[in-house]
Amino acid sequence: MATKKAGKSDISDATQTPNRAARRGAVAITLPEEMNGKASAAKAAVGDKPVFAYIASLPQPQRGIAERIDQLAESTLSGLERSVKWGMAYYGVGDGWCFSCGAFANHTKLMFINGITLDHVPPVTPVAMGKATRGMELISLDDIDEVQIVAWMKQITVMPGVGKRAAKKS
Repeated sequence: MATKKAGKSDISDATQTPNRAARRGAVAITLPEEMNGKASAAKAAVGDKPVFAYIASLPQPQRGIAERIDQLAESTLSGLERSVKWGMAYYGVGDGWCFSCGAFANHTKLMFINGITLDHVPPVTPVAMGKATRGMELISLDDIDEVQIVAWMKQITVMPGVGKRAAKKS
């Protein structure tokens, strides 16, 4: 199966918000080596802006990886909602949070809540994220298998998420 790799020509102005935030002077954060309950000191907050600010604060290559995961989620999932929780970017559609992306000193974790239910279960069982969570550790943009990640995003968002959220009013 062919894998589409991220490139500069793939990124539209609409999805470059984290980069623009970085150019406005977002302060870099110190990243832990491994999971210790939080991926970073980023404050919990609901919405696009806090997630974009979190991503913009990351060093490379973690920032590039997190930007690409965010772009894949945005282009794939209708009704996408974002939040910063436990020092990571969380993504949800519908009734709860479905997956997260968080940067560490040597990698970026992409974790699917209830990932054990996915067709082709992701390979990494994280520490301190729940027994059903599964995901991947990405070291570079070359580690992103966009076809597989998009398939997992689509699968996980049709299952019940975790954490009650208030429904958005139209």
